[in-house]
Amino acid sequence: MGGDKTIATPGFDHRPVLLFDGVCNLCNNSVNFILDRDKKERFFFASLQSDYANYMLSKFGDDANNLDSVVLIHQGRLYKKSRAVLRAAKLIGRGWQLLYFIFIIIPTFIANPVYDIIARNRYKWFGKRESCRMPTLDIKARFLD
Repeated sequence: MGGDKTIATPGFDHRPVLLFDGVCNLCNNSVNFILDRDKKERFFFASLQSDYANYMLSKFGDDANNLDSVVLIHQGRLYKKSRAVLRAAKLIGRGWQLLYFIFIIIPTFIANPVYDIIARNRYKWFGKRESCRMPTLDIKARFLD
């Protein structure tokens, strides 16, 4: 899965970094969802199309050209697909941690195929932007690259 490998991520070992498809409306809405609920401003973000994502994924031996997965890097570990979504929910805190504890019991061989169906159809169901999102000045520091 890729989450089994742990590496040093200088400067971000304690802060989650979410890598997302920058042209996907569902992905952008998910980033907005996290931004609205991340009151402690712990999360950092980068599009999968960015040099930062390419660099970080290569450190894990992964391919940044695979845009069908949201990726979460936290404490030197890489989480993909359903596990990245669940880990992000846990890190948001409050009631969202409950989703993690409810759905983490679903094995990845079941959860990831459901994730894959949504990922394959995300542009058709939710639309697509012409370019990656440009963060506003108030959140720009939380976007890498």
